[in-house]
Amino acid sequence: MKSTALRSNRAPHLGERTFPRLMLAPTLVVMAVLTAYPLIFTFFYSFTNYNYLKHANKASDFILFENYIDLLQDGYFRQAVLNTIKFTLLAVVLEVLLGLLVAVFINSLKRGQKVMRTLILLPYLLPAVTVALSWRMMLSPNYGIINQFLEGLGLPVYNWFMDTKTAFGTVLLIDVWQNIPFVFLLLYASLQSVSHDQYEAARIDGAGVIQQFFYVTLPNIKNGLALCTLLRIIDTFRLFEKVNILTGGGPAGTTSTITQYLYTYGIKNLNFGFGSAGAIVMTLLVLILSSFYIKRAIQ
Repeated sequence: MKSTALRSNRAPHLGERTFPRLMLAPTLVVMAVLTAYPLIFTFFYSFTNYNYLKHANKASDFILFENYIDLLQDGYFRQAVLNTIKFTLLAVVLEVLLGLLVAVFINSLKRGQKVMRTLILLPYLLPAVTVALSWRMMLSPNYGIINQFLEGLGLPVYNWFMDTKTAFGTVLLIDVWQNIPFVFLLLYASLQSVSHDQYEAARIDGAGVIQQFFYVTLPNIKNGLALCTLLRIIDTFRLFEKVNILTGGGPAGTTSTITQYLYTYGIKNLNFGFGSAGAIVMTLLVLILSSFYIKRAIQ
């Protein structure tokens, strides 16, 4: 009787441990195929001189760290890295600050929140390619509506994407414009979870609007802010579509990013060994930047 009771008690325990693993197994397999295998494949080829045109029918040669040395010695790549880091820092700071202001403003509205939410989310719902093409038409030096408007006011007009003084800032503002809604959505959801009792208690204690924001709002949404910032860092670091369509990395490399550089000198030339080395370097940079931010955010 005791052995039967023990077996009956152990069976559910074993099932409770096995069932979740079986449910996770398909997801783990898909992640391994779509993430782990390409990463290993890229890491392996980063040590070779694999070029699809030259090695389509024969094996490539191991050249160890030659691709990495060529990358670090290339001035265009170093400029692309600096541009990417600069773009990421500026874009994330602007997106988080503006997205937070928009979220706080809409959350404070007594009426029209649903309408405002829908309107603000529209830019983020558009594909990046569509956004880039639309802005390229509006900022065209020949027929763009923005230059026509400036000319009508007697202000100077610019070739926004081909001028070294304006190209970087223009691409930055376009990216910020499209991604503010993403920040707004996450922070607005965080604001919805803040209890109104805390605001009421702060008002009773004599706290003004600004004091309520710093001592009630920010402490309650700090986790949402940290997550939102981390996601934007990772996503912005991979910026490609807008740069490729609007400037192609020019003028004079002022808007070139790591992904644009890899596309131009790796993928476009079918030099997959060199491109793989660049992809590994970019992955390491993202990990370093994200790890540094996570440590600072936790502290």
